[in-house]
Amino acid sequence: MNDDADQQHLTAAPGYARGQLAKAFTTALTHEDADTRRRAESRVTRWRAVLAGMSGGLLSIGSRTPVAGLPAWVTPEVVHGGFATGTPSAGGPLQPYETRLAERFGVPADRRALFAHCLTDAGLAWLWGQLNSGRYEVSVPEEGALLTMAWLVRHGETAAALDLVAELEPFADQLRFLPRPSTGRPASDVTDALYRRSVSDTVDRLVRRRPNAAVETQREALAVWQPFGDELLVHWLETAGAEDARVLELAPDADWLERGSALLSRYRQLAEEHTHCGKHRSPKENLGILRGALEETVAGRLLDARRLGLLRHAVASMVRRRGVPGSAPHTELRRVQRAQAALPSHHALAQVVVGRLAGLPQESGITDLTPVLAPVTGPEERETGLPAGAQLPPAVSRVVEDALSAPVATLVDRGVVPSAEVLAGLVPRLVAVATARSYDDPALRTLMAADYRAFRNRRSLLLLNLERQVRIEELPWVRAVAAQRGDGTAEAALLLRQLGELAVLGFPGTILPNPLVRELGVLARQSELGAPLVEELAADIFMDAFGPKFLVAAGIAGELLAGSLYERYYGIDYAAIRDLAIAEGTVHAGELTGRSDKSGAGPRTSPGFARLCAERAAAASSAPGRSKSSSSSGSWVAANGKVIEQSQILTTHNLATLVHRVGITPEPGWADLARRCFGTVCRLTARVHRNPWPYSAIKDAAYAWRQLVFHLSLCPPAEQRRVLDDLEAEAARHPAHVLIRLGPALAGLRLVADGGAFGADGTADGGRTRRLLGWTTDGHWLASDPTTGAPHGS
Repeated sequence: MNDDADQQHLTAAPGYARGQLAKAFTTALTHEDADTRRRAESRVTRWRAVLAGMSGGLLSIGSRTPVAGLPAWVTPEVVHGGFATGTPSAGGPLQPYETRLAERFGVPADRRALFAHCLTDAGLAWLWGQLNSGRYEVSVPEEGALLTMAWLVRHGETAAALDLVAELEPFADQLRFLPRPSTGRPASDVTDALYRRSVSDTVDRLVRRRPNAAVETQREALAVWQPFGDELLVHWLETAGAEDARVLELAPDADWLERGSALLSRYRQLAEEHTHCGKHRSPKENLGILRGALEETVAGRLLDARRLGLLRHAVASMVRRRGVPGSAPHTELRRVQRAQAALPSHHALAQVVVGRLAGLPQESGITDLTPVLAPVTGPEERETGLPAGAQLPPAVSRVVEDALSAPVATLVDRGVVPSAEVLAGLVPRLVAVATARSYDDPALRTLMAADYRAFRNRRSLLLLNLERQVRIEELPWVRAVAAQRGDGTAEAALLLRQLGELAVLGFPGTILPNPLVRELGVLARQSELGAPLVEELAADIFMDAFGPKFLVAAGIAGELLAGSLYERYYGIDYAAIRDLAIAEGTVHAGELTGRSDKSGAGPRTSPGFARLCAERAAAASSAPGRSKSSSSSGSWVAANGKVIEQSQILTTHNLATLVHRVGITPEPGWADLARRCFGTVCRLTARVHRNPWPYSAIKDAAYAWRQLVFHLSLCPPAEQRRVLDDLEAEAARHPAHVLIRLGPALAGLRLVADGGAFGADGTADGGRTRRLLGWTTDGHWLASDPTTGAPHGS
């Protein structure tokens, strides 16, 4: 990277947007589902707006101010990939609540008139009433702006209120700055309990459930067609004179024919009423053969030799498989099948749960699941006809459990939060509460929590030139009350430590997803711990540059890991990294601080760190015995990915910062986390086998492996050896292709733990021992078929 990189300014090309428009257009024209077509039509409209804005100069994709004429704090409408459409999220036609307020206030139905009314005594009184009650919603951050102005006026901060109004007024006709009145729970009713889905969302999911076609088909077969088939079989056995397959040796009498005709009439009625199962219509199925032969016979037509043979074979096979109807084995079989068919359907039980949820607050979670998940009660039996005592199936229970309201650690333990990505979606609510608690005034605390939750719904922009996303402190109404914040450093530090431990303990083999990194970053700034957290950079838009906080994070890793297994395994010189930090000025007053990330002062990039990552990626690019694959060879994205992976190795992608600066100490300890990481590695490696596109699984396996090496490095040497023994034993319990693939990586880890080292190419012992990395431009040894050595993927 050259020294002029700070002055370069790149914008996104329109090719991606054109591709997305084409995909949406195709879906809108061809998809069989009407709702999917409508959603695609909406995407077509938005992508056309993106392309029109880019071509007309309205949009500058890649900038933190992508829409001409709108400041960075305005929430943009953002589509897939971070492209702004040019429409503000708080803009567009008047919302129904705005129209109703205009009627109530007696002003024209336009935003500027509503804005002006809120500056009058009557308007301020209404806003103060909203602040007092807490019964309002803020769906986009702008909807909290005038509430903040009213709070400032009420507390004598007139100058600050006027400054805020002056900043908002140019956009009064475009953006909605009024809150949404709510009849639900007061916004001030906030706790540390979280829920993944509200009761209302849960009801919607249950209502959308449809009867399972396969289950209903099986139920119909057991309850209707199997018993009817028994009746047909008994009827044909009467013609034999004995219970064997020599049917139709005697001509059937008139009574038999009359009863056969009645059976056929009932068949037609059953077929009209029960339409799930269609096997009875097949002339090749036993039931179809018996019915077809009966129709011929009742009609007075003699059966030809072929049909007679089929009939005899069908009768014989039915008797052989299940016994004669009425016999003990046959009776027991049908009893079990009747009991199975009588079980309530999942769909019917889901509707019982819907009834139970109807009486609960709809816009919150469920604090006690016991009554909701209880078996069917007597009153419910009388109301629905379902048997009392019937248990809810797991498929229904899991939907309800997603609405559990509990501390986030409980949700992780119970599997309600199954991944770090889901955790990232819940954490903003906790951070909102922690952020708001630093405001002393209750009304302002409620408002700031609502603002934060709305702000976290703001979708990230595609940013180039190392620009950063807008922070909540940049919103004019949040900035206007910044002086009202107390010292929340201790609470922020505590929550940061709790969430960091929870993420590492709950998902040890997964790197922290960017949304979670952003939330933890907010807490890190508030706690003033000097704990820079770094995001995973996108390989397809990487610009060969890193912000200075990456070098700071690498320095913190060096403070923790100097001389460790981790440093030796990845061939890192942390002393040289500290020297680089001193040379670039990220070491201040004797310690690594991350000062530039907090204040915005100092250099925007760390050219030395970028150069180091590029050099390390180049050194790792060729190792003897690698398989070749056209899917990765020469790919500029893969080349970027290799550089980014080296940055993650040097910084440990936040693990060292969480341990060394934040102070996380997850129980039951580092050795257990290393073992669990290896479980993730094995699971991901298993996906490589016979996979034509194995590189995503390989990349994630290497990331989990890196976390394993980090956790193992925090164990004493004797414990490291015990863990390595456990990992080798665990690998042997997996399929042979997993054991063979991971053999070189396990050997490499053992080599370094015993004091050895890799060669410059990351291998030893003639390539039988290897350092495991994820990204490659010339094929990956993990992708080779262990039985043939041939590469998978193309």
